[in-house]
Amino acid sequence: MPIVNSIISWFLKKRIHQIQLFLKYPIDVQDELLMKLINSSKRTLMGREYDFSSIKSYREFSDRIPIQKYESFSPFIERTRQGEQYLFWESPIKWFAKSSGTTNAKSKFIPLSEEAIEDCHLKAGKDMLCLYINNNPDAQLFTGKSLRLGGSSAIYEDNNTYFGDLSAIIIENMPFWADFSSAPKQEVALMTEWESKMDAIIEETIHENITSLAGMPSWMLVLLNKVLEVTGKDNILEVWPNLEVYFHGGVNFNPYREQYKKLIPEKDFKYYETYNASEGFFAIQDQNNSDELLLMLDYGIFYEFIPMDKYDGEDSKVIPLSEVKKDTNYALVITTNGGLWRYLLGDTVKFTSLNPYRIKITGRTKHFINVFGEELIIENAEEALKEACKKTNAAITDYSVAPIFMKGKKSGSHEWMIEFSKTPSNIKYFTELLDNALKSINSDYEAKRYNNMTLSMPIVHIARKNLFYDWLKMKGKLGGQHKIPRLSNKRKFMEELLQLSMVTSN
Repeated sequence: MPIVNSIISWFLKKRIHQIQLFLKYPIDVQDELLMKLINSSKRTLMGREYDFSSIKSYREFSDRIPIQKYESFSPFIERTRQGEQYLFWESPIKWFAKSSGTTNAKSKFIPLSEEAIEDCHLKAGKDMLCLYINNNPDAQLFTGKSLRLGGSSAIYEDNNTYFGDLSAIIIENMPFWADFSSAPKQEVALMTEWESKMDAIIEETIHENITSLAGMPSWMLVLLNKVLEVTGKDNILEVWPNLEVYFHGGVNFNPYREQYKKLIPEKDFKYYETYNASEGFFAIQDQNNSDELLLMLDYGIFYEFIPMDKYDGEDSKVIPLSEVKKDTNYALVITTNGGLWRYLLGDTVKFTSLNPYRIKITGRTKHFINVFGEELIIENAEEALKEACKKTNAAITDYSVAPIFMKGKKSGSHEWMIEFSKTPSNIKYFTELLDNALKSINSDYEAKRYNNMTLSMPIVHIARKNLFYDWLKMKGKLGGQHKIPRLSNKRKFMEELLQLSMVTSN
């Protein structure tokens, strides 16, 4: 096994020379990539509509092609799902990553071309290992296996196309050597029913030599706690003594950090963050013990940015990578080898370094909660409130929502502070209606609520009259320009509201 570890490590580290190329010439690499994307798609329906053949510069590209949100692009996606091809990308698209919903739909279907799978998502998986091994020459990852934990992993067929979680699609397309070095085996990784899947993963892996973990922090925390419960061990290193790194992404890791330190009490244990979405893989932590992510510039993704102080949705003024500044909040706009053209992703980032280009994820362009991977946006919350109020004859004045973070083996939750102008007669029933509406609107919330494994039933407080007014007054923020923070990833506002008011809880 040490020889296998050395061979695979040597193979992965060869990629460092290509990474150094875009580190040295970032703008040239991005400009060349843009022209390649344009030229390869000039015969598509979109290419003909915008006359891609005559575009010779970034300026012509940005002047001619509009910024698009999912809603404006979805008709092309739906036509492709029904069997049409070559509408927005040069090669046939058979895979679609089912992602969290928008205002108009429970789920999005993000197109994944073969190029996007191979040259972006799979390439990034190898780069994640490459950068880790490059920084840790004594790494022994391939003397054992990586425990991978994906989402709901069923793959569905529709009109000769396939859709499912991104993690399931990646597992289906992984090279043989990656599957050989991963656990659980593919048939277990692709199980749909979560409780059975957890049991099967634990049964298969507790006797394996697991050297790394990969997955979203909230789900991984549930799994690791269950591993300790099954084995009777005090910490994870007693189960897997050669465990050396956890590759994580999807949500902010900071709320989970202390809990992981208790589960894995090794000072030299490494945490490596990644930044990816169904739309693409964007950045990877390239230094030990860092909270910055290296923007990966040769994955077939061309980047543009909107300064958030001038953000105006699809009508925003956009700048290329060459014009960004440090410590400014930007919304991401991407053009990809999956056929997304000037697509407004919805995420915001801040550059911590311009040589090389390193970023931190700062949030979303909209109010949201994404502590557990639920991606709850304000449109979801308000639609669910509307439904619950309609069925209970209630009316709302103001509200705010915050997460209750996981603690030990206890699931997380959402805590709602609601000021009613007409209070429901049964707050428990109102809460159940609210929860069910959220599950019907948002597939990611629904997945995290499954059997209370990650998210428990929401907690709803009935706020006293004028609580939010008094809170704004206390902060000197009375006036039309100041708004109640509807959704927050932190508890600061909720704790202030709780202290200010005597509340009734369900």
